[in-house]
Amino acid sequence: MSPKVPTFDCLTLTIEGTIATVTLDRPDHRNALSVQLLRELKQVAEFLSGEVRIAAIILRGSDRYFSAGADLRDPEMRARPTMPLLERREALKAGPDMCDAWEALEAYTIVAIEGYCIGGGVALALACDLRIIGESGSLRLPEIPLGMNMSWHALPRLVALVGAARAKQFTLFGEALEAEDALNWGLVEEVVPDGGAYLRAKQWAAKAADLPPIPLRMSKEAINRAAAALHATATFMDRDQFLLSSLSEDAAEAVDAFLEKRKPEFKGK
Repeated sequence: MSPKVPTFDCLTLTIEGTIATVTLDRPDHRNALSVQLLRELKQVAEFLSGEVRIAAIILRGSDRYFSAGADLRDPEMRARPTMPLLERREALKAGPDMCDAWEALEAYTIVAIEGYCIGGGVALALACDLRIIGESGSLRLPEIPLGMNMSWHALPRLVALVGAARAKQFTLFGEALEAEDALNWGLVEEVVPDGGAYLRAKQWAAKAADLPPIPLRMSKEAINRAAAALHATATFMDRDQFLLSSLSEDAAEAVDAFLEKRKPEFKGK
């Protein structure tokens, strides 16, 4: 007998046959990644990793947006600057651990993106196998203009997809990359009419479900290990880099300016 499907507060999980669908469900916060949602995304990945019947997993947001990125208004995130340094460093594992849990899944993972996908949402999408986006959608990494470095073990995954020069362009300037440009760069694999990303993801999931499960899983793992052989070496310090950059006066100024909807004044402090 299969175990009972768990329930969550910030996402939903449905399983139909050998296909699972995980839907981000914080509509009042545009699916912003709160600490609780990060925990639940890791928990659902860990649950699905033990479900050998699952051949494919679809990850989706709403019909209007995938995720607004890390929730800067989340009380748990806002409390981090007051934590002792060791506790704060431990708390910063939530994002990279969540992305790593999704990358480690042996089932085929497909991301269906409608509308915008920002920051941590992009990092999560990069940890999956296939990205499909609606034609009006876009992706953006705002971390550096907000005074932080890009972490969550995302940069090597990004470089593997688009190359170093485009990874720098996409990461450094915080500008939105529209769907067709993301396709041309190799950041996403398909662009579909708006509203069609989930349907197309289901078609890919069904194709994966028709494959023999053991070579599917073994081949995915082999490809991931080849592509990510040096990723841990490149990212083992990105949590500490984030900690350092977030302690700067510029980072505090950037977040205040974001919340106050004004242009920040950086001083290199």
